Amino acid sequence: MDLSLERIKALLSCLPPYTLPTIHIAGTNGKGSVSSFVASILQASGFTVGRFNSPHLVSVLDSILLNGEPVALDAYNRARRLVEDADSGSDVGATSFELLTATALTLFELAKLDVVVLEVGMGGRADATNAVSDDCVLVSALTAVDLDHQKFLGDTVDRIATEKAGIARKGRPFVVGPQRYPDVLVSVRTAVEEIGAELVYAEPATTRTWDEAVDGPSEPVASGPPSPSLVRTTATARAVSLSLPCFPHPINTQLPLHGDHQLDNLGVAVTIISSLLTDSSSVRRLPFQSNITPSNIAAGVRSTSWAGRLSFHDVPLSRLVPPRNGTEDRNDSLAVLVDGAHNPASASALASYLSQLLQATSVGDSDDVLNLTFIVGLSHSPPKTPSQTLLPLLSFERPTNIKIKVSAAALEFTPVDGMPWVRPVPSSEIREVILDIDREINIWIPGEGERETVGNALVWAHEEQRKHGGKGLVCLAGSLYLVADFYRILIK
Repeated sequence: MDLSLERIKALLSCLPPYTLPTIHIAGTNGKGSVSSFVASILQASGFTVGRFNSPHLVSVLDSILLNGEPVALDAYNRARRLVEDADSGSDVGATSFELLTATALTLFELAKLDVVVLEVGMGGRADATNAVSDDCVLVSALTAVDLDHQKFLGDTVDRIATEKAGIARKGRPFVVGPQRYPDVLVSVRTAVEEIGAELVYAEPATTRTWDEAVDGPSEPVASGPPSPSLVRTTATARAVSLSLPCFPHPINTQLPLHGDHQLDNLGVAVTIISSLLTDSSSVRRLPFQSNITPSNIAAGVRSTSWAGRLSFHDVPLSRLVPPRNGTEDRNDSLAVLVDGAHNPASASALASYLSQLLQATSVGDSDDVLNLTFIVGLSHSPPKTPSQTLLPLLSFERPTNIKIKVSAAALEFTPVDGMPWVRPVPSSEIREVILDIDREINIWIPGEGERETVGNALVWAHEEQRKHGGKGLVCLAGSLYLVADFYRILIK
């Protein structure tokens, strides 16, 4: 992979100039969540907003959002043809991601949006999204940095951080979120000072006691894994407080995304918003800025969603196999927690959340068993190994109040459209790694003629639950391409 801005800049020079106010976000983990928060807050404040995230989930269309909705197919095709014609006509030879980035920027420009939230694809300095001109970028930001894509970005966190901080712009705010490694902050400070950007440190959002006068009636805490009816209530939302320098009083709202790491991500997002309100260059570029009020910020946070990241779904068995005996009941469905935990840091975050969730779960009788089934699939991405990702996940802290039976299914995700270089780790290799970590885990071995698919793995998980009391949770995790296979089942 040739990481360079030469091709994308040459391509963009042949297209309508991109001129929109832009917020640019890099990071190893959390940049998608931050972009979702920021876009939701801006939409709640009355702005028309474009958002570009990668990789896509079900379709390339869901990587390009206009006001929170995937771009229409006909609009995408028109912009894509314009980009491809420019690429071939000027003999640029752009990569597939460069073509996609140029398509997104062209769509946003043609739509005459107020503001764009742009997520870096990989790295930062040499990423195609960094071809946007300095004049357009209002604020840049960096979420948590960890080891990933070392083959392209460097083999230490400080080198990776330097590469990602390359999106900073002279004279503009550069928001950096909480970091696990001190070396990251040292490298970021050096890079930002060399560029001449203004370094701004984000503080995490803080949790607070639920206040019915502010937050509405509190729902009773459910026993067992959340059902769909609880996903948007107390099982999901947490009461949080946000402190922004631009407002005299804290903003109280509810955080709808799971996991303690989302407190850090929300902190980065609202610090970006605060920078938009206080930086003089942003004030000049952003229309009707006075609409960004505490109440609109609170509403935007509450309405944020981010599919495939600690997302709960209730999957009826009828989606997977025909109804048995013509009847179905509540037990003929699966509670599934879906998360694109594809590297050691995100796997650790998922494991931490699982431990908290299970510790707060009651299954009834003390002799009852809760069945926890992992369905995992990973991308081949050396030097990162499957063991480095699976070890923290499968080593989650077991609760002391209930008995847990752990099972696992290893899968290979389906081929990724337009990305032939993306390959899954063989399922046989994943099974070996799982057993090396924990020999007690019950492993799915598909029967003769049985395909290794998400659907079949879910059916097996359901059957295992029935054998052991019918109470359980499925955790589908790993590559976002596996997550995409799951979502295709939901929408078929």
